[in-house]
Amino acid sequence: MGQTLTEKILDDHLVEGELTPGEEIGIEIDQVLTQDTTGTLVWLQFEALGLEEVQTELAAQYCDHQTYQFDFKNTDDHRFLRSAAGTFGAHFSRPGNGICHNVHKENFAAPGKTMLGSDSHTPTPGGLGELAIGSGGLDVAVAMGGGAYYIEMPEVVNVRLEGELPEWGTAKDVILELLRRLTVKGGVGKVLEYTGPGVETLTVPERTTITNMGTELGATSSIFPTDENTKDYLSRLDREDEYVEIGPDEDAEYADEIVVDLSEIEPLIAKPSMPDNVVPVSEVEGVDVDQVMIGSCTNGAYEDILPGAKMLEGRNIDKTTEMIVAPGSKQASEMLAREGWTAEMMAAGVNFSEATCGACIGIGHVPASDSVSLRTFNRNFEGRSGIEDDNVYLCSPEVATAAAIKGEIVDPRDLADELGDLEAPGLEMPDQYIGNSESDLIAPDEAVDDELIKGPNIADVPLKDPLETEVGGETLLKMEDNITTDHIMPATQDILMYRSNIPKLSEFTLSRIDDTFAQRALDADGGVLVAGENYGQGSSREHAALCPMYLGIEAVCAQSFARIHKANLFNFGIVPLEIDAETYEKIEQGDDIQIVDDVAEAVRSGKEEFTISINGDWEASATLDASEREREILAAGGKLTHTKMQHDEGGAAPADD
Repeated sequence: MGQTLTEKILDDHLVEGELTPGEEIGIEIDQVLTQDTTGTLVWLQFEALGLEEVQTELAAQYCDHQTYQFDFKNTDDHRFLRSAAGTFGAHFSRPGNGICHNVHKENFAAPGKTMLGSDSHTPTPGGLGELAIGSGGLDVAVAMGGGAYYIEMPEVVNVRLEGELPEWGTAKDVILELLRRLTVKGGVGKVLEYTGPGVETLTVPERTTITNMGTELGATSSIFPTDENTKDYLSRLDREDEYVEIGPDEDAEYADEIVVDLSEIEPLIAKPSMPDNVVPVSEVEGVDVDQVMIGSCTNGAYEDILPGAKMLEGRNIDKTTEMIVAPGSKQASEMLAREGWTAEMMAAGVNFSEATCGACIGIGHVPASDSVSLRTFNRNFEGRSGIEDDNVYLCSPEVATAAAIKGEIVDPRDLADELGDLEAPGLEMPDQYIGNSESDLIAPDEAVDDELIKGPNIADVPLKDPLETEVGGETLLKMEDNITTDHIMPATQDILMYRSNIPKLSEFTLSRIDDTFAQRALDADGGVLVAGENYGQGSSREHAALCPMYLGIEAVCAQSFARIHKANLFNFGIVPLEIDAETYEKIEQGDDIQIVDDVAEAVRSGKEEFTISINGDWEASATLDASEREREILAAGGKLTHTKMQHDEGGAAPADD
């Protein structure tokens, strides 16, 4: 039996385990990536582990979320990150240089490599044949120190592409179609591997749009094989020597197959407030639009912005609509400017933003009250844009630009008919990528600082005590399905500046659901959280586990967990228990939940089925789905403590294994 592309790359990097779905494997990591909202903690943890130098082939630290530097705390974080890169041996991308995924794609992503990143959209370079996985920052710190990355071997699903995209059909519509079919839970525990004759009709920028938003499906990663299009793209970046031809064997076997006929793709849009709330644009035509944004790591490349620029040539945006372009990288900005497209868009009424993630998480360009915002971003979770009751739609740059011209949601095919001379711009790649993003990249051997510089807002990493015999407490909060990490730990500007100060940051924990939660948790001296399905979906931010741990949360009882967040709960010593729907319905906020076992001993011994007692009145079953390694980490009080213990005992680079 032949291997899938995913299995080939994993097999080439395998250090422990077997490639059997559901079994835990350890893999060697070639590249790591982190950004400024997760990176501060990564490097503080790297320091706390007693490590002195990055051991992976490449490490890159980007500053892309807090580029506006509203406060000295943001600027201090960037200075600390620059000093950490210089001290430990990583590339440093200066604020304003662009979004990590875009800049990494332009400079470092390569076929056949493995990458781990402390950002959930790390799988973006799967469009180049790199197997990239998002994780919590502590996992990244350990991998940078030479440790293996451990994960349950995912199922590999064949997404077979047939046909060719029609006019006004885009890569964004392809991934929206998959979200419409599969929902935000449809990719959990899976790698989506794209095959079929339709693959060769897609450019690398189109492929990376699709792999970027595989994250919204809950997928572990998404990946395309390499071909002449990959080689051509790398050549245009002057990186053709990094090309490797890789793909699945002809007789590769997949866990499942999904067929997408590209020729049947039409303009789609995700309505508020979930990326899988997808309908044809024609179903929501006529909705007035107050704001349009083109950008983000999904659709912020030169190739994404150019179609909108061409659509606006000789035209103006509607007087009732504001349009902002936020390029994904400074390279994209420079190329558009040199070719005159920036001036063309400005003349049409478009405003330009710095190359930043900002607006995607509510930092800048926050929509007005009771307004509609069309964005080419990847997430439209309620409140993520910076205002609680937002109405954010997700769409392609073509659909977004059509709305800006018309002042309302419109199928661009209809707009083309109305305007007569408006043609589908299509995706156009430059003969050569130019731009000075490299000038804003500081290589390890060009380090500006060679010692850590910590401002007053940068605090030590808190540690948790080992797991105790008794675990439980008051149900401090009962939550619904699909609670995101944005709900657990918001990422707006007023909160984000405290990412390196956990005692202060913890004050905002779950504030979007209950602004009394943090104080109640402190007053109660800890407790338990209860949630429905897919708890912790969205961002990889480990703060969504670390802050509840700091507040004393001992366990989370949920119907199911998102992959990265569940790993983060283990990493910070919080017991993740799965309960059934009947138990979830019966538990009420305020109930006292106790695990009826010697918990520390039960966890270490491999016990899977636990009994929980609710108010001492009734009992229910709860499952701990964990590997032997995860149990050791949990019992130790978290991965940092566990890894330090191993490091101290063995004197070698930590591998938490």
